[in-house]
Amino acid sequence: QVHLVESGGGLVQTGGSLRLSCSASERTFSSVAMGWFRQAPEKEREFVAAINGIGVSTNYADSVKGRFTISKDNRKNTLYLQMNSLKPEDTAVYYCAAKTFHLNVVITTATGYDFWGQGTQVTVSS
Repeated sequence: QVHLVESGGGLVQTGGSLRLSCSASERTFSSVAMGWFRQAPEKEREFVAAINGIGVSTNYADSVKGRFTISKDNRKNTLYLQMNSLKPEDTAVYYCAAKTFHLNVVITTATGYDFWGQGTQVTVSS
């Protein structure tokens, strides 16, 4: 069982930045593949970014490429999502997700993950 806790959400103006964090309880964090997803009101949950367990391979949704950066600090058991040049359409609840025993795999589908955080709200005002 992996317990995930997101933080760092909030209200920001268009063009602003936020950094989301996701703290994980798993001691072998370097073996955990992780991802960020988001869900806007009345929309389905969508993939944002993903990273493999050892933290060297990443994948991004086209809508966030060049603006968002996913990273992983395996010493601190923490996943990050740096979000720059935010747009109103980035407004959503952001969730982190984890899949254990995946050192070298980047997972971009929600069904590929076993554990989820509770979510953190990001609101971008126009």
